[in-house]
Amino acid sequence: MRESSPRALVPIADGTEEIEAVCIIDVLRRAGVSVTVAVVGPGGTRAASREVLASRGVRLVADVHLEEAAGEPYDAVLLPGGMPGAAHLRDCAPLAALLAAHDAAGRLVGAICAAPVVVLQENGLLRGRGATCFPGLREQLDPSCHRDGRVVQDGNLLTSQGPGTALEFALAAVAHLCGHGRRGEIAAQLLLP
Repeated sequence: MRESSPRALVPIADGTEEIEAVCIIDVLRRAGVSVTVAVVGPGGTRAASREVLASRGVRLVADVHLEEAAGEPYDAVLLPGGMPGAAHLRDCAPLAALLAAHDAAGRLVGAICAAPVVVLQENGLLRGRGATCFPGLREQLDPSCHRDGRVVQDGNLLTSQGPGTALEFALAAVAHLCGHGRRGEIAAQLLLP
């Protein structure tokens, strides 16, 4: 086990899928991961406030603006889906640069629902690696990348299908960051296998 807890960045924007965002944040924090929630504005611009209106009308409040968080070291960058939230994340140049740097360094890059197609693929981060996405977007996913599965991990790339797979996705991130033992402990707390 590491001496310091792993650090993860979870970017959110107006239209982010709230179940996915909250599952990722909650499960990682339960596991002892230091999670920073960073807001991205419309079209990838700096957000006017730290509050977003998620895809189903739930208000979420980020810890910081993405610009404040982008220079920090993270062990993982995990993207919730939802539209138009994923499009706002895709259009954020500082986030695209951060994702590319994390991927190149072999750090965990994760995306769920629309984000594998809309953010990762559109920013050139899939490059033939195995991935899954929201079933309604499967036709847009590069066929060389598509893998059947609720959660798919290919090296440092972690992807998942949507709200119903968000807990599994978050637990897979815990396993990657904290080990399978810690994943089992958190799953037991959540009454999951």
